Amino acid sequence: MMSALEQYDPLIYELIRQEAARQSGCVRLIPSENYVSKAVMLATGSCLTNKYAEGYPGKRYYEGQQVTDLIETTAQNRAKAVFKADHANVQPYSGSVANLAALLSLANPGDTIMGLALPHGGHLTHGWKVSVTGKIFNSVQYSVNPDTGRFDYDQIADLAKKYKPKVIISGATAYPRQIDFKIFGQIAKDIGAFHVSDIAHIAGLVVGGEHMSPVPYADIVSTTTHKTLRGPRGGMLLCKAEHANKMDKSVFPGMQGGPHMHTITGIAVALAEANTPEFVSYARQVVKNAKVMSEKLMELGFNLVSGGTDNHLMLLDLRSKNIPGKKLAKALDRARIVSNYNTIPNDPAPPFNPSGLRIGTPAMTTRGFKEEQAVMVAEFISRVAENIDNETAIEEIGKEVLLLCSQFPVPDHFIIPNNGKKAIV
Repeated sequence: MMSALEQYDPLIYELIRQEAARQSGCVRLIPSENYVSKAVMLATGSCLTNKYAEGYPGKRYYEGQQVTDLIETTAQNRAKAVFKADHANVQPYSGSVANLAALLSLANPGDTIMGLALPHGGHLTHGWKVSVTGKIFNSVQYSVNPDTGRFDYDQIADLAKKYKPKVIISGATAYPRQIDFKIFGQIAKDIGAFHVSDIAHIAGLVVGGEHMSPVPYADIVSTTTHKTLRGPRGGMLLCKAEHANKMDKSVFPGMQGGPHMHTITGIAVALAEANTPEFVSYARQVVKNAKVMSEKLMELGFNLVSGGTDNHLMLLDLRSKNIPGKKLAKALDRARIVSNYNTIPNDPAPPFNPSGLRIGTPAMTTRGFKEEQAVMVAEFISRVAENIDNETAIEEIGKEVLLLCSQFPVPDHFIIPNNGKKAIV
């Protein structure tokens, strides 16, 4: 396939080649990025991209669905199996679409919803004012405790009692600690609200047993299918049986037309990979690497929001270093370490030049990095910060990073389990 692309469109072929080289030659620390397996890549780039399949298995609006129905049903069943859920919808184009569909399943425009504020680690689609979720719903935002950087569940409960939202959203995009979904579920139950849990960042950790699952405590669970789950870029919804019909209608025809069957095919493969002992080991190593890296960074003088991490990501407060997050992110990028600048709770700096840096371990762990390499990466970050205006030093650090990367090639990380079973049905 790449040979055909090279012949037909050499420019795009060359740009793809350059991107592959970039991904191989740097340490990718953006917590939402990862590497899919060759199996997922092949499924996503298959002939399923040619097929329209508007509707659901057995209830399509186009003919020729003999195979697509089987693929989507397989993906649904695998999702239900690995997450232990009553019902799964694998059609959402993205996590943002999934979140909006979840909210519209349980609330009407104008109803009050309550989610984590964006500057405190929430996602745009948790009701932030510039998102459509903040425009069509009356949005109330909770925050983390300014002293601890953690959730104050009593404060969240008081806010819920005061505003009585129709839906309470749990989950985050930049929160480095375990989330107690059981408490969120009880807060919602106490005021007669629905509970939607967004686990886009931690879905792989949930499957791997490294984070509490919200499935028993939430009416609807939303997630992306990439990040720690290591699938293609897409979205997914899980719910209790009582919400299945309304949730499916919110996705189609409420939000979307024809599903992307090539993506759903890749999701099916990723879910099979997630249902293996190897994936459980991967999830465990992601957390081990993050903990070791956070400890080393603090030893090197960095302040971490909440004082560390329980999951796959860390949020660095750079004010003590007197370095803006954007400046450090760009310097790290020149040293072949890819991160993203990020706001911190109660950040005095503007969002486009915030005081924080967000980093995570999912992609580097997929490459085989373990605790020793996590320490090395923390030391690289510190050296870049110490030489923030010294381009010669940054270039030398980049060479060391490239040498480290060369020892851990981007893998075809899907391994057939020892029991010889290739995939669940």
